[in-house]
Amino acid sequence: MEFSAFANKIFKESIDRYHVKNDVYQTFVNPYANDDITKLLYQKNWIDTVQWHYEDLIRDPEIDPVEALKLKRKIDASNQERTDKVEEIDAYFLDQYRNVDIKDDATINTESPAWAFDRLSILALKIYHMREEADRKDASKAHRL
Repeated sequence: MEFSAFANKIFKESIDRYHVKNDVYQTFVNPYANDDITKLLYQKNWIDTVQWHYEDLIRDPEIDPVEALKLKRKIDASNQERTDKVEEIDAYFLDQYRNVDIKDDATINTESPAWAFDRLSILALKIYHMREEADRKDASKAHRL
């Protein structure tokens, strides 16, 4: 299995588990207790999933300003946690490939590997929520396309 397919599998598992309760305040439980990449990917996507829902909450036009400020601080803290987790994932890749000889003509074609997987995690969330919207019973035919 390609690593991106493996990561997507872990992201989907995290997203599905979050949506069982669909609550930003639910307790985080990582089913991957060992310190390998699976644990890191699951943690990373959980952070993204909770933040996705924080951002839904803060868009409420009726939100109390005091609560909005508290939520904004949670979003800021979540962004830092997200960045820290990306750095942990990059450290994993750096360790995995520390003995690879870099060719003189090698080019950088993307951000770091972990930031690329960050994008994949967000894409998994977009797919989940687009599917959720399209599958609503009251979704129009145009919305389903």
